[in-house]
Amino acid sequence: MLLSQVMPMRMLVDSTNSNHIKVYREQPSMITHTSSALNQRDTPLKRPGAILLISCYELGHQPIGLAQPVGFLDQQGYAPLTLDLSVEDFNSKLVEQACVVGISVPMHTALSLGCQVAERIRQVNPSAHICFYGLYVSLNAEYVFGHLADSVIGGEYELPLINLLDQLGRSQRLPQTHNDTGTVFTTQVEGVSCADSIVPPFLKRINWSSHGSTTGATDGGGFPVPIRTQLSPLCEYARLEYQGQEHVVGYVEASRGCLHTCLHCPIVPVYQGKFFLIPAQVVLADIRQQVKAGAVHITFGDPDFLNGPGHSLNIVRVMHEEFPDITFDFTTKIEHILKHRSLFREFSQLGCLFVISAVESFSETVLVHLEKGHTRQDIFIAHDILQSFGITLRPSLVAFTPWTTLDDYVEMFALVERHGLIDCIDPVQYSVRLLVPPGSALLNPPDSHSTPILQFLGSLNQQKFQHTWNHPDPRMDSLPQSVAKVVESSAKMKEDLEHTFYRLWELVYDSAGLEFSSLHKTASMDPDRVRPPRMTEPWFCCSEPTTDQFKTVECSSKKS
Repeated sequence: MLLSQVMPMRMLVDSTNSNHIKVYREQPSMITHTSSALNQRDTPLKRPGAILLISCYELGHQPIGLAQPVGFLDQQGYAPLTLDLSVEDFNSKLVEQACVVGISVPMHTALSLGCQVAERIRQVNPSAHICFYGLYVSLNAEYVFGHLADSVIGGEYELPLINLLDQLGRSQRLPQTHNDTGTVFTTQVEGVSCADSIVPPFLKRINWSSHGSTTGATDGGGFPVPIRTQLSPLCEYARLEYQGQEHVVGYVEASRGCLHTCLHCPIVPVYQGKFFLIPAQVVLADIRQQVKAGAVHITFGDPDFLNGPGHSLNIVRVMHEEFPDITFDFTTKIEHILKHRSLFREFSQLGCLFVISAVESFSETVLVHLEKGHTRQDIFIAHDILQSFGITLRPSLVAFTPWTTLDDYVEMFALVERHGLIDCIDPVQYSVRLLVPPGSALLNPPDSHSTPILQFLGSLNQQKFQHTWNHPDPRMDSLPQSVAKVVESSAKMKEDLEHTFYRLWELVYDSAGLEFSSLHKTASMDPDRVRPPRMTEPWFCCSEPTTDQFKTVECSSKKS
């Protein structure tokens, strides 16, 4: 079978030629874990509940940011407990008994909520060691150290997390935190940052087969299968809306990082054009356990599922062979849809319902400044390719940027309507404003950019984890708030997407001084129309947290 031939690989962008991709097979110089769970002496941290892992938000999915590290820690003899605040209340008892609390922050919204949770943890258990891990914390390490964290891990966080726990466990007692008696935690564990030493994200392939313990492992080189037994049932998370019904969804990742370097993407300053494949056997084992738990649809949450097309195609082939009725979706770039158009007939036959793609904008000027690698026309060609095979394109957008004019924004609605995309775009996409986090590649644009973002930048707002920027047209600075209010209210009311779309379009016409009554609506406005498949989670990773999301965390904390 092809799967047996899949080897771990690292894919890098050749810095001398951005159009040339090099593929490197991993060499024997891979990092190995320094101790085996079989011969390491017991430590207080191996007591059940001594480690608590918390997730605040993962786009409505059962959090892989908990399931994955639990699998790794269990393999090394630890017994962490988990808390998913998107569906569970803050549990003070779990926090009180924890010596180490890890907070998963894979995206902007998760970090915003996670910092609020960390403040509550400090109140309940001041001596707990708080470790933030995940993509977004690497970009904001200085802020979290100044207020909340004892340690930070970015990139491929599993080995650094294990080694950090080993270090803490070897100590006669856990080190005091900087919020305690003024003592600041220090460490020399590779990939782990502390207040006096912020290190780059950990981007090394690990040889997990050398660990000595194979608990929970498959034949994927000792790489453990995520453990989901502590998490809330899949039915409590976002569902698939399809053919008038809601369906239980599972979530996996076949890779992490991305070989592309779109300037606005928060993955770029962390992974720097690299990506890592998860062993196919591990992904398939995770799919099996979620199907057994009731999933009838699988979301592949990779930043780009087609970074390694052979790896991805092999996985869905085996999945379809075992579970012919299971459907799936994935995320990929517009340029990958064009490049790999020959694969989509088979993807459709294997059960692909929809593809999410970071379209970002229909403005050529914006696409150039973001270095997206596609044009406006490419978007519509990709849409036609997918549509010809019965697959829905679901675009994500960065609707407001310094280069997006009000005319561009008005035209976007006309284009969405003209190409039949109203039901394919969740309304929140029309409210997304460009985030410029610390370390963003946008801060060092190519010399060829005519109007670099530096012309629009204000100060760094550390509490919001982004640089402020102002649009040259004041109307485009005030419009996002107005759009966000409509979007949030429509989500609460579960309003028909078409109604929300036209309410937003009317709002935009008013902002532009145009008469909306003169606009000819071409959509059906038929509540019984056939709607394309979509997830019930209406929000988005690059959106600001809603007032309700903050309130949920606050109320959850106060209850306990």
